[in-house]
Amino acid sequence: MSDLFHKDIPFEYLQDIFAVMRDTPWHIYQILTKRDKNLAKLASKLDWAENIWIGVSVENQKYAHRIDALRQVPSKVRFLSCEPLLSPLSLNLEGIDWIIVGGESGHKHRPIEAEWVRDILRQSQESDVAFFFKQWGGNHSKAGGRILEEKIWEEMPDAWYSHINRWQNKKVSKFQSSSALEAKYLVSSK
Repeated sequence: MSDLFHKDIPFEYLQDIFAVMRDTPWHIYQILTKRDKNLAKLASKLDWAENIWIGVSVENQKYAHRIDALRQVPSKVRFLSCEPLLSPLSLNLEGIDWIIVGGESGHKHRPIEAEWVRDILRQSQESDVAFFFKQWGGNHSKAGGRILEEKIWEEMPDAWYSHINRWQNKKVSKFQSSSALEAKYLVSSK
């Protein structure tokens, strides 16, 4: 995984990536960044097709300011990745479509508190924002499971269902065939 809004990513390369995403509309691309300043600077210069979703990492309150830059992006779906969740969060969810929450995993994982997760769930419900609980975390990602309040939370933004309805059982046209895409975007090894 890498951050497409890292300062060392050339803008022309970013435009090429967005063109590939635009030309493959049957896929949904979820871009996640911690570089809110670069996102804000470049967002208006990019072609945000409906299948390109953008999110920012908000692991603690110190980084909640990233949400302000996210709101300025003309993306069909704007989401928060609160993973690893490291502290309680007070969020302004205006203009946000989806929240993904999870604990940290790995040998030196930092613990997540159930009350932090419950509070984000409450905030998302009050703001009518889809809530997805990924994991409690632990020594490995599945160590603590995914159950919160006696259920698995896998809500998706409305755009997900629209996308599925649009592309389910559709064949890719000759202009969008894999060979046409390969010819357009891949360099021959010959």
